[in-house]
Amino acid sequence: MVATPIGHLGDFTTRGAEVLNQVQIIAAEDTRRTRVLLTHIGHKGCDLLSLHEHNEDRISASLVRRLKAGDDVALVSDAGTPLINDPGFQLLQLAWQEKIRVVPIPGACSITTALSVCPIPCQPFRFVGFLSSKAKVRQQALGQWLLMPEALVFLESPHRIRATLADIAGLSNKRMLVGREMTKQFETFLVGPAEQLLGELAEQPKGEFVCIVEAGEQVTAGFEVAHVLEALLKELPPTQASRIAASICGVRKKEAYQIALQMAQKDPS
Repeated sequence: MVATPIGHLGDFTTRGAEVLNQVQIIAAEDTRRTRVLLTHIGHKGCDLLSLHEHNEDRISASLVRRLKAGDDVALVSDAGTPLINDPGFQLLQLAWQEKIRVVPIPGACSITTALSVCPIPCQPFRFVGFLSSKAKVRQQALGQWLLMPEALVFLESPHRIRATLADIAGLSNKRMLVGREMTKQFETFLVGPAEQLLGELAEQPKGEFVCIVEAGEQVTAGFEVAHVLEALLKELPPTQASRIAASICGVRKKEAYQIALQMAQKDPS
């Protein structure tokens, strides 16, 4: 499992380059992007196969057969550390099942890169990958995660980042760090509440984003109320459900009622 640069080719490790020059097979998420890296390190050539979400079943089984026959295989993703929101998990599982040695070759990772320069509280953190492309599902997930004490870390695409920031702005005033084009020429970090970042971000931004929402000190009462209300609202209208939830969780009825209304609006059924 070979980590590759997330942008600047100078970040590739000496050990990573040595491994890619020694193996018989390189399985890559995108062979075109990997060829750029191989040219950079003066790679002498080996079998370069494409392994992505649409062919992972077939290619993984084939690679395991090659491994059992004595070949060495390196797995790389488009950028960063393999299997951090990238294909390859089936190959990893099959290798372990067949008692084939799996070796991590550490290096760049966009998640830890962003966390290393984050000036807001971000420990501990919860990494959730890419958020849903479906607005309602995304909003419901954010509504729960933003009430938790951990910092929330996620990835977002350029065509959804503004909608996601708008969702967060409607739910929380917590500060965020948003990073894009990390280690590249136009590396950018923005820090502030989501509403502020919307004003600073271009209307049509480019590049994949790593987003960090600051950690809280403890699980909020709102999180507990929301879980109680989730069950009560299945049987009762918001007024009754919020009164019972407030009594159970020891919060004000008005606070519970506002949370009940938000949940009811997100789920009209």
